[in-house]
Amino acid sequence: MEQNQPEQRRVADQVFEQSLEQLEDILQENSTEEEEIPQLHTSTFTEVELDEDLIDIDLAALEDAVADIEQYLEEKTKTQLG
Repeated sequence: MEQNQPEQRRVADQVFEQSLEQLEDILQENSTEEEEIPQLHTSTFTEVELDEDLIDIDLAALEDAVADIEQYLEEKTKTQLG
C-alpha cells in the first residue's frame, strides 16, 4: 500500500497543477473582460454628454413642476386649516 502512496501524490500533484492552470486562465479571461467594460461605458458617457442640454431643459421643467406642487400643497393645507 505504501508503495502506491508516492505515485498517488504525484498524480494528485499533477491534477492540482492542471486545476491551478485552469483557474489562472479563467481569472485572466475575467480580468480582460473587466478591462473592456470601462471602454464600453466610455462611449455611453459621451452620448450622455451630448444630451446635457436636454438634461438641463428637463431639470428646469422638473424644478417648475416641484414649485407648482409645493404651491398646491401649501394652498391645500391653508384651506384645510382655515
